[in-house]
Amino acid sequence: MGANHAEAPVLEALARYQNVDELGFTPPGHKHARGADPRARAVLGDAVFFGDVLANGGLDDRLTRGRVLARAERLMADAVHADHTFFSTCGSSLSVKAAMLAVTCPGHRLLVGRDAHKSVIAGLILSGVEPVWVEPQWDTARHIAHPPSTAAYEKAFAEHPDADGALVTSPTPYGAAADLGGIADVCHRLGKPLIVDEAWGAHLPFHDELPAWAMDAGADICVTSIHKMGSGLEQGSVFHLQGDLIDPAELASRADLLGTTSPNVLIYAGIDAWRRQMVQHGRELIGGALELAARTRAAIEEIDGFHVDDATDYCGPDLAADFDPLPLVMDIGALGTTGYRAADWLRAHHHIDAHLFDHRRISAQLTHADDERTTARLLTALRDLADHADRAAELRDAPQVAVPTPAGLRMDQARLPRDAYFAPPEKVPTAEAVGRIAAEMITPYPPGIPVVLPGERLTEPVLEYLVTGVEAGMFLPDAADRGLRTVRVVADT
Repeated sequence: MGANHAEAPVLEALARYQNVDELGFTPPGHKHARGADPRARAVLGDAVFFGDVLANGGLDDRLTRGRVLARAERLMADAVHADHTFFSTCGSSLSVKAAMLAVTCPGHRLLVGRDAHKSVIAGLILSGVEPVWVEPQWDTARHIAHPPSTAAYEKAFAEHPDADGALVTSPTPYGAAADLGGIADVCHRLGKPLIVDEAWGAHLPFHDELPAWAMDAGADICVTSIHKMGSGLEQGSVFHLQGDLIDPAELASRADLLGTTSPNVLIYAGIDAWRRQMVQHGRELIGGALELAARTRAAIEEIDGFHVDDATDYCGPDLAADFDPLPLVMDIGALGTTGYRAADWLRAHHHIDAHLFDHRRISAQLTHADDERTTARLLTALRDLADHADRAAELRDAPQVAVPTPAGLRMDQARLPRDAYFAPPEKVPTAEAVGRIAAEMITPYPPGIPVVLPGERLTEPVLEYLVTGVEAGMFLPDAADRGLRTVRVVADT
């Protein structure tokens, strides 16, 4: 018998809990909203507190005999053609670490695209794994990185045959996708597993006009953020497994090692509801979003000073293999301002929050939740931005960011990320940090791809890029000194 995707086990269990008036002498301490501050209830609504119950001994009994979560995970696996699926309430930042620890172990090597998210670097620090960096494919004219090529992974394995597997990020936050099928073939010819950080690809399995999704492309583990491009709540993530290269019990154990023992079942419910929504209506909803994106792209392209990056910009030889059109990445270099200032201006004047921004771009991420009303408001704001670009004080005379060449961005990995991170550190003035070994991550956010990793030997072009970036409005949330007057380096011994 096929899976019944009309079911939503988590949502149905929550409804049962409320209908029988279950009385818990357990956490959470607000006790079904009764103890919550009335001011919090007024803002959050009682539904948040009513749905906030224990997973075991609340949503399910103490021995999980109802198999609520297990049934929801099986339905999700069936929906996306995976052998096994695991839910996480700690975001893909946890899921990708669990995947890495299931594939490799301390002292071993893992091929990693150098465009990886900071959560991957955190996984390297926690695990003591040695990264073998695989270079992205750089568009030097646009100053943007696309996923590494199949040939780059093949070359990396030839040079490091002892590597336990590979990790690639696809799609990127900008919508560029890797040749996942080709990379999976390279891995599997060698008997090595492939991890895909597909945090931005929750929607990919549900429409055939989107880039291939990782499980269909042959990946072994895929990590997906349901809250990014889906209808889930923040921190809702799933990781999928297929094939026989990784033991599902071992992957579950790694996730248990890192995860919380107090999961928020509201996040589980959001994941469960998203799966049912997509199985039943996904093609229609995603198809509508793609049509809306096409119309919105055409309208933005008509605004003076704007260019919307598309497949012709991102795909081709030495570039990306495929393209997701739902991120509307707009090059505004012709406006004479930066993405940082444009994003601040849109929020201040139109209450519009951009998804990504850098020295020359802003991005608006569309999903199936958008419609003509939301995109009309976006277009009004963008037209107003173009009209004010040459005379609004907060847009004019933006500081220039000294963006290095791809070669200038790359530094020598002098020590393992883990060793440098846990070594005795010292703070030095940034101007004196050239040649020193970084003891911290320094990551422009968004999109969260570190420029500096622990263990890298700092260079003048990279430091100049970051210092001028901060002056222009770049946000560095993980730097000890966000103003970058100082840098944490490994102490001289």
